[in-house]
Amino acid sequence: MIEIKPHRIGHCQVSVPGSKSYTHRSLIAAALANGRCLIRNPLRAQDTLLTLAALEKMGAVVADREHGIEIQGLNGAFKSCPEPIYLANSGTSMRLLAGVAALGEGSYTLTGTPRMYHRPIGHLLDALNQLGIAARALEGNGCPPVEIPGGAAVGGDVVVNCSVSSQFLSSLLLMAPCTQAGMSITISHGLVSSPYIDMTVDILGRFGIQVQRDGYIRFDVKGNQSYQAGDYTVEPDASQAGYFWGAAAIAGGSVTVKGVSANSSQGDVGLAQVLEQMGCQVAIDLDGITVTGGKLRGVTVDMADMPDMVPTLAVVAAFADGSTVIRNVSHLKAKESDRLASTCAELHKMGIDATAENDRLIVTGGIPHGADIQTYDDHRIAMSFAMAGLVVPGVRILDPHCVEKSFPDFWEVWETLYACRRIA
Repeated sequence: MIEIKPHRIGHCQVSVPGSKSYTHRSLIAAALANGRCLIRNPLRAQDTLLTLAALEKMGAVVADREHGIEIQGLNGAFKSCPEPIYLANSGTSMRLLAGVAALGEGSYTLTGTPRMYHRPIGHLLDALNQLGIAARALEGNGCPPVEIPGGAAVGGDVVVNCSVSSQFLSSLLLMAPCTQAGMSITISHGLVSSPYIDMTVDILGRFGIQVQRDGYIRFDVKGNQSYQAGDYTVEPDASQAGYFWGAAAIAGGSVTVKGVSANSSQGDVGLAQVLEQMGCQVAIDLDGITVTGGKLRGVTVDMADMPDMVPTLAVVAAFADGSTVIRNVSHLKAKESDRLASTCAELHKMGIDATAENDRLIVTGGIPHGADIQTYDDHRIAMSFAMAGLVVPGVRILDPHCVEKSFPDFWEVWETLYACRRIA
């Protein structure tokens, strides 16, 4: 348990680790590359290390060094792995690896925690079945654990439903260049969280893979392409930046997150603009993005492209005048926790009116009070509610270690807010 001490933060500069999303994709691309790759500034956290360990089990040779992670790629074909591959509750690992596993030999079984077994993957399995890959959910319920047979990834035309997760499309895109025929991928429903597709296409381009696309409707990837070996650098994580921008919004300080670019493909960088709509000041320069708190007001905002920032925004909204309506977020029910229910429950503990209705979350600002915050083993709940403790006495995070899933050094970086020069 950690109790967050109230503090009026001043002018702060913080650094956040490499992007979780970019790290996952870079590690997989490197493992498929035609030689040695060096991934600089990777996020070393529970989720990404699960992906890395899985790639090792699938035959990639890995050396984690001070200057980055070295991976000797397998030139598009994984080796057999008879034992199950455990992925805990890393949905990204499960979904991205489920596709590329079909490039390997033998059969792969991907397992996880009990919560993982409630996270849907059926639409991806359906797409793989269309390609002649007999992927299946072992419990027959469209959720992990899953079995993916290798040796049948020829490619072809495929239609995928992305109304639950964009990661289904990302998984197909990552495997497509290593198939013989390539893929023509059409999206039938969705697409939620489209910036994550931009990230995947960006990674493919960096590794020398050609992709033709018609917006977010159709993607064509030629077969028999090779991921090119080389040195690649992971940019800072905009999702992690959001907690420090939110801290500035709530506590009235000024926080610069170094190295985050407004031109990033990471959709979560857009949280800064939402905070600006709520009354904050935002400055963008070569050093990063700075948010300075102001008098907050409720807004109505579509967060389909920033789902990981919904709990962050909801906690900020608790301190705003009026109601904040967060739209198009029904897919948050299938995250590490049911994030709509989790966020509402913890805001209620703090005396804040919050309601989840179909695909939206409504938070009415008020005067929050202290509470013991249950995290539901969800890193984003822990980090989001830490922000409230900067203003409200008695906020205690009951399971602070859950942040290790994506930001192992979060609490150390958080402490730097207390060392900043105070505003007069």
